Amino acid sequence: MVIAWQFNTLHTWLCPADEHGFACETSMTVVPIYVGEIATDDVRGAVGSLMNLFIVSRILFVYAIGPYVSYVVMQWCCLAVPIVFVVCYFFTPKSPYHLAAKAHKEEASKSLQFSCGQSWNGLQPEMSSIGKGSKTSQGLVMDLFKLPGNRKALFITTGLLVLQQLSGIDAVLFNSQSIFTNAGSSLDPAVATIIVGTVQVGASIVIPIIADHMGRRIILLTSAAIMAVALAALGVFFYVKANSDNVDTILWLPVTALVVHNILYCIGFGALPWAILGEMIPPNLKYIATPIATSLCCSAGFVATYIYPYLDVMGTYYVFWIFGGFCVLAFLFSFFVVIETRGLSLQEIQDKLHTKKI
Repeated sequence: MVIAWQFNTLHTWLCPADEHGFACETSMTVVPIYVGEIATDDVRGAVGSLMNLFIVSRILFVYAIGPYVSYVVMQWCCLAVPIVFVVCYFFTPKSPYHLAAKAHKEEASKSLQFSCGQSWNGLQPEMSSIGKGSKTSQGLVMDLFKLPGNRKALFITTGLLVLQQLSGIDAVLFNSQSIFTNAGSSLDPAVATIIVGTVQVGASIVIPIIADHMGRRIILLTSAAIMAVALAALGVFFYVKANSDNVDTILWLPVTALVVHNILYCIGFGALPWAILGEMIPPNLKYIATPIATSLCCSAGFVATYIYPYLDVMGTYYVFWIFGGFCVLAFLFSFFVVIETRGLSLQEIQDKLHTKKI
C-alpha cells in the first residue's frame, strides 16, 4: 500500500489489495486449525474465540489512528503489526497433532506442554487423544462428503460462518455515523466510530471468559435472538423517521440498538464460529474443509456488502429487517443443527458428530 501510494495508479492499488485479501483469508483458515490443536479441552472455546478479539482490535486500531494521520503514515503503522508477529512467530511451537502425525511424539509432548504450561502428568489425557487422532490417515476431498459425520461438521461450521456474515454487522457499521446523527448526537463522526470499535473490543473480551462455562449453543442462541430484536428496532426507527417528522420520543432507540447488536455479535456469532471451526472438523480433513468454510464465509461477506447499496435504495429499514430475518434463521440453525462441544475432546466431538442425527 505504501508503494502503491507513490505510483498512485489503479494497478498498483489493486495488487496490494488482492494480496492483503489473500493473506487475511489464509490467516482465517490456518489460525482456527492451529488454535484448535494446541488448546486443551477445557479452554479450547475461550482460546478459539480470541481470534475475533484481535479482529475487532485491528478495526479499532485503524479507527483510532486513521482520522488523525495521513494515509501513508497509517499504512506504516499497520505494517508494524505483522512485522512484530513474524518475529514472535519464530518462537511458536508446531502443532502437537502435526508432530504426532509425523511420529515425533516426544516433540509433540513438548509442544503441548509449552502451549498449555502444564507438566506431562497433567496432559496425559490430551496426548492420548492426540495419539489416537494422529493415527488417522490424511483425508481426501471425497472423504469429506462420504461420511455423514464429516458432512455434518462441514455443514455446521460453514452455516455458522455464512450466517455470521449475514447477521447485519456490516449494515450496522456502515450506518453507525448515520445512527449517531439521527439520534441527535453532536459527536464527531471519527469519535463515533471509535466508540463503536471500543464497544466491540470490550464485548470480545467477555466471550473467552464465558465460552467454556455457558456452552456454545446457549451463547449462539442468545446472540442471534437479541441481534434480531436489535435489527428489528433499528428498522422500526428508520421506518418511523421516513414516514413521520416526529421521532423525538425514540431518539434513544437507534444508538441503544446499535450498541446491543455490536455487543451480542462480538459475544456470539462474531467469535464462536471460528472456535467451532477449529474443533469440529476432523484433524485429517482440516486442511481441506477449513478453506472451503472460510471461502464461503468471505463470499457471503462480499455478497452482503455488494447488495447493501441496492437494499438501501429501497429503504434503510428494509436493510435492517432483512438482516434481522437472517438472525432469526441463525437462531433456528443454532437450535436445530448445532451440537454442543463444551468440554469435549476433539475425538469426542467426532464421535458425537458420527452418532448424533441432525
